[in-house]
Amino acid sequence: MNIEVQTVVEVAAYVGGGLAMGFGAIGAAIGEGYTAARANEAISRNPKISGDIFKTMLVGQAVAESASIFALVVAILLLFMKVPFPTLLKAAAILGAGISMGFGAIGSGIGSGYPAAEACCGIARQPATASRLTTNMLIGSAVCQTPAIFSMVVALMLMFINFGGASLQPTWAAYLGAGLSMGLAAIGSGFGGGLAAGASCEGISRNPGTAASVTTIMLVGQAVAQTASIFGLLVSFILMFKSFPESTALSAAMALLSAGICMGFGGIGPGIGNGMAAGGAVQWVARNVEHAGDLMRIMLVGQAVSQSTAIYAMVVSLVLIFVV
Repeated sequence: MNIEVQTVVEVAAYVGGGLAMGFGAIGAAIGEGYTAARANEAISRNPKISGDIFKTMLVGQAVAESASIFALVVAILLLFMKVPFPTLLKAAAILGAGISMGFGAIGSGIGSGYPAAEACCGIARQPATASRLTTNMLIGSAVCQTPAIFSMVVALMLMFINFGGASLQPTWAAYLGAGLSMGLAAIGSGFGGGLAAGASCEGISRNPGTAASVTTIMLVGQAVAQTASIFGLLVSFILMFKSFPESTALSAAMALLSAGICMGFGGIGPGIGNGMAAGGAVQWVARNVEHAGDLMRIMLVGQAVSQSTAIYAMVVSLVLIFVV
């Protein structure tokens, strides 16, 4: 049975759109549900300010929702896009776009739910700090969305950039690997950033006077947690824009695909681990602000060790791309 190239491209677009929205819906729904659960807990503790808690819950859920909105935009574009010059290589790029956005939205959606949930509980504990907690929540949640934004950027590049006369073999595997590298690596950074932001909101509610120190350490910890997704973005860019000599050998294609898989999965754990380290530091700075410097130093050393595994994954990915 002969299948036209146009049909293959359409199938890739439909599957990519389904993957983008299907996986993209997971994280936001979990993050929003967790926020609502903690908001109910907060209202039960302080029913008199239920209105303020309810508004904070909705604002936090709206931010968490943005990851799934990114996925929705990419899915709609994939479903209705018209490819003027369909090729099998374009089909691989389109499928990689859906993979990148689908996986990339999971961590950001879940992570954004943590600061929103802790802000609701914090307002119940310290109603006077509602404005400060909301500001901190929005800052922390915004940082959590950056891996999803990276994933959307990679998805849009794979969809719309004309990569010229690249050979089908083995470049098709590079485009799929690019989507996997960015999408999977974004999971850990998005979730880890949420752990740090959630601990920050909790710390401010317990000791409002430490807000400046807590927010500073939160942002430093989140920045380190984002590096895993940046490594994923770097490997994705290399896979998308490096020219690969034409080769019909299956091993050449599998090396490029494996590079994306290696960096993608290799970025999940370090992103979450760095978020845990940042969350612990932020939580205890609020209780012992006099030792903020010591806590930040321990946090950074711990994050550096945790980050080393992402570096190992990137090294192996680069070996697969340039050496094997």
